[in-house]
Amino acid sequence: MYIKDVMSTEYQWIAPEATICEAARLMKDQDIGFLPIGENDRLIGTVTDRDITLRAVADNLNTSTQVRDIMTPQLMYCYDDQSVDEICQNMAEIKVRRLPVVNRDKRLVGTVSLGDLAQAQTQQSGEALQSITNCDNAVSQAA
Repeated sequence: MYIKDVMSTEYQWIAPEATICEAARLMKDQDIGFLPIGENDRLIGTVTDRDITLRAVADNLNTSTQVRDIMTPQLMYCYDDQSVDEICQNMAEIKVRRLPVVNRDKRLVGTVSLGDLAQAQTQQSGEALQSITNCDNAVSQAA
């Protein structure tokens, strides 16, 4: 199973010039904790609810501060054609809960979260169990 099979394509993104107040409001309105930051159709960073808390609120920054001033600029992302297993391992190693998903042209195409991956793993386990059950039934009927 590939990331493109489990990712969310209904994502929100925000421009680096947006204020932290706008980012927080968008997160609240959409009930999300993560926003990719895009500029000229390219991913340039991310901002999370944690970034806003630790880099803005804790430092008493003005709510008109631009998102670019608190974003995480180190681009951590995955490709839509990578396997779910590979990305599960990568996310565990780098200790992130969400990743932007890009295509091979590095255009943002979605986001993937631990919840998306857990749901995919559950579905995959269920399919494997169903396959085993069907195989067991066929063997017991043949006997």
